[in-house]
Amino acid sequence: MFGYLLKRLIQMTLVLWIVSVIVFLMMSFTGDPVFMVVPIDATDAEIAQARRILGLDQSLLVQYGRFISSLVQGDFGNSYVFRQPAMTLILERLPATVEMVLVAMALALAVAIPLGVYAGANPNSRISRTIMAGSLLGISLPGFWVGMVLIFLFAVHWGIFPSSGRGDTAELFGLRISLLTADGWHHIILPAVTLSLATMAILLRMTRAGMMEVGRQDFMKFARAKGATRRDVLYKHGLKNALIPVITIFGLQLGDLIAFATITETIFSWPGMGKLLIDSIYRADRPVIVVYLMLVALIFVVINFLVDIVYTLIDPRITLK
Repeated sequence: MFGYLLKRLIQMTLVLWIVSVIVFLMMSFTGDPVFMVVPIDATDAEIAQARRILGLDQSLLVQYGRFISSLVQGDFGNSYVFRQPAMTLILERLPATVEMVLVAMALALAVAIPLGVYAGANPNSRISRTIMAGSLLGISLPGFWVGMVLIFLFAVHWGIFPSSGRGDTAELFGLRISLLTADGWHHIILPAVTLSLATMAILLRMTRAGMMEVGRQDFMKFARAKGATRRDVLYKHGLKNALIPVITIFGLQLGDLIAFATITETIFSWPGMGKLLIDSIYRADRPVIVVYLMLVALIFVVINFLVDIVYTLIDPRITLK
């Protein structure tokens, strides 16, 4: 286990280093940040001084050295717009994004797994075909359109849910969490449903495919021959063996939703990282963009590592090498 952990740590460090190079080069060739920190009527001397302070008068190699040194120390600089540490701004918005993604993923799992098991166990039934048609629709519909339809129906037309905002929050371990209040749950339903639909459809189809595959295996026939109930055959024997690809997709989707919930957050004015990223891109707020990209890369490598660990918990035949 120690050898595996060491190998994965080296791999994760290498991936993050490659991402840092890409992020640095991308930021270096996408506009001049000097004009974000100097007045509109700044003189050439003031512009040159600002460039020296930011270190932009040095070679790219020297700039990257300073950049990677700051990353290691956790110093991403101050936001050009908010005049606050960029890391602080991202971490303040992180709980809002994470809680919306977790509710969306929980909803997706709660719906996709039972329906996927049923559709896989009864592939030719009319209900199964209806479920698969609905999953195809869920994959095909663009998220921004779904969000606008939900707002029109449930917020504007029927007035059941609010159309925007995060709602009331409560403090837990120094973090402001909206899931601890009724108003917070009232606000999170629509964005979470919008965010969950595509993931729900993907997980449903993966579960169905896995169940259809394991349904033809000998151990499923033996379980039926032993007299196990249909529920035990499907969930204790079939689903457990069909979960490996589902877990892979779940991990990828979890990271994907955290990283790219920008459209949903913008539509519902949800104060998460995605909305902050969009605002920062519009304003060329380079430090905030860098923090976001590096944090997303870290989240992806950590999630992939955890998925590998979960494999061994579900199927003891899988060993970590």
